[in-house]
Amino acid sequence: MPLELWAGPECTLNRVGERFFDQLIASGVDDRLDDLDRLASLGIRRMRFPIIWERVERSRGELDWGWTDSRLERLQALGVAPIAGLLHHGSGPAWTDMLDPAFPELLAEFAARAAERYPWIDAWTPVNEPLTTARFSGLYGHWYPHRSDDVGFVRCLLGEMRGTVLAMRAIREFNPKAMLVQTEDLGKISSTPRLAYQADFENLRRWLSFDLLTGKVGPEHGLWDYLVNSGASETELLAFRDEPCPPDIVGINSYLTSERHLDERIELYPEHLIGGNGRHRYADVETVRVAGEIVGSFEARLQETHERYGLPMAITEVHLGCSREEQLRWLNQAWIVAERLRERGLDIRGLTCWAAFGSFDWNSLVTRWEGHYEPGLWDVRSTPPRETAIAKLARQLGHGQKPDHPALQGPGWWQRESRIKHPPIGVVQGLPLAGQPLLITGATGTLGRAFARMCIVRGLPYHLLRRAEMDVADESSVEAALEKWQPWAVINTAGFVRVDDAENDPRQWRENVVGPELLAKACARRGIRVVNFSSDLVFDGSKDQPYLEGDRTQPLNAYGRAKKASEERMLAVSPDALVVRTAAFFGPWDSHNFITLALAAMRRGEPWQAAHDQWVSPTYVPDLVSATLDLVCDGESGIWHLANRGAVSWSTLACMAAEAANLDTSLVRGVPGTLLGWVAPRPRYSALGSERGQLMPTLEDGLARYLAEVGTEETSITT
Repeated sequence: MPLELWAGPECTLNRVGERFFDQLIASGVDDRLDDLDRLASLGIRRMRFPIIWERVERSRGELDWGWTDSRLERLQALGVAPIAGLLHHGSGPAWTDMLDPAFPELLAEFAARAAERYPWIDAWTPVNEPLTTARFSGLYGHWYPHRSDDVGFVRCLLGEMRGTVLAMRAIREFNPKAMLVQTEDLGKISSTPRLAYQADFENLRRWLSFDLLTGKVGPEHGLWDYLVNSGASETELLAFRDEPCPPDIVGINSYLTSERHLDERIELYPEHLIGGNGRHRYADVETVRVAGEIVGSFEARLQETHERYGLPMAITEVHLGCSREEQLRWLNQAWIVAERLRERGLDIRGLTCWAAFGSFDWNSLVTRWEGHYEPGLWDVRSTPPRETAIAKLARQLGHGQKPDHPALQGPGWWQRESRIKHPPIGVVQGLPLAGQPLLITGATGTLGRAFARMCIVRGLPYHLLRRAEMDVADESSVEAALEKWQPWAVINTAGFVRVDDAENDPRQWRENVVGPELLAKACARRGIRVVNFSSDLVFDGSKDQPYLEGDRTQPLNAYGRAKKASEERMLAVSPDALVVRTAAFFGPWDSHNFITLALAAMRRGEPWQAAHDQWVSPTYVPDLVSATLDLVCDGESGIWHLANRGAVSWSTLACMAAEAANLDTSLVRGVPGTLLGWVAPRPRYSALGSERGQLMPTLEDGLARYLAEVGTEETSITT
């Protein structure tokens, strides 16, 4: 039987204080029945399906099955089998929690009602990642019930595990063949020799949920004394050994952030990474950031799980919060590992594309609700959700096709030398970049250099070309460059950018219209993706709200007219071309943008004049480059608006920057734009919004990161 593709939406419903945070609501999955059709289109055989206790039983004794009924009916029609999950990082409804002595029985009662209603479901996960949840809720205090001690941890864990055993007994009353698919994050700990005792303890502790279920915990177990000393009774522990409830499938979740290294040399690390255990103070860092050897992750975890239990396994979560090409590499490599281990005889049933519709606020371990979004197979910032390159890859895997995305040829960031952020352990190993390159034109410009910088960070091979290497307005030069470099995409940042000079300089038409059209033709003939940049100046400013991609263009100046013509001509000859409209750059890597110049003047105590009657959407260049590269990876086409969210006048922007930099805002002098000596007319209002997807962060967020980056660079230069 071939390796099956599974999938699931991020369905965490955790509690912090008195607030419950529901990922299904945040991602919109709660409202979209057709998300099931999207998942089924991948060729999945199973879906990790949320029958979340807190969602169904919102009032005690009153169960609302409406949502699950409609979704499961559709899932059956699509021929996809569910793996029903009842708790996902939760502590149960408001009237109970994992420390409640009645918690196991209450969970089992809910499981019985679910199984009675859906007796045909043959796979269940009563509690997702019980050990992880117990650590976060009982040991670290992040989630409800916010205990921070070993007693709290052990009581939370035993409540979950007893609840799992009782839940499966109740479920099997209605379906005797029901399978337990038990999931857990098995991140491994490494350490310096002095802290080996702590690493050994944590590495044994990570197996506890599975050890309890499989009856391995008795007086001879390495954690028996710890459990008893932390409040567990011998009777309740031996009950697991005497009546084991082994998983039918062991579900392995592996995240790079869960692989940790402990080091007592705290002077080598920043303060926020320093902690301790009462015996030693030490840094707790991601292993991948210090290990000279390349971290194995899924392969190592699957192999050791097989050796410990010998049970069927599945990879039950594959997700990585990072840039698109890295997400692709992570999924593809996980699939390759699973196939390789199956060839060695390991019983691996499926691989799960997790967080199919993205996830929210895991950067804070879902302890704060800030709307920080990581896309998945679909990006829910578009309506309807926009399919990303990850979905395309998953569909190829699910249908037995060979993955063909060009970015897959390169190593992931976890395999490159640049992953190291702290003093390394041993000789640093790294895989070289590989695969077809991107071509980036405009080697002397701000945007071209920014793309080159970001390609290095993202492990994308590239060539940054000067005009002598490729003149986009010279057909023979373009053909020669494409033939020589064989790129999979071309990002054209070259062009005539002096808006006032464009009024009387005919060269701008060659650079801004003739060149992009010629380049688009050449790329279309070769099946190469091409990106060009347009401007907010294609609009006349007659609106009082942000312009969308479909709004009528009516430029007021020569530069805007050239950009409008470029858009139309490019898309006429290459409908698959990507045209990005953007505006008002600012960033940490050039010294000539509006904010950098304004702050420099105000630091000298000089006044700064800025238009108070012209409104724009300023764009933080690193955000623009990152979003564009994601869209290129996704194969997006047509016109997209990419500018940081917000509409401000130039004078307001200067005031925002001054305030954020703790400078005197009274130095900003708002004046009519007509007094600034501009030759070309500008629209009164040219802020950009998007009807295709709000991919960019807010202006305030971009400005804060700009100031942090500039401060870091200034510090490094001074040092």
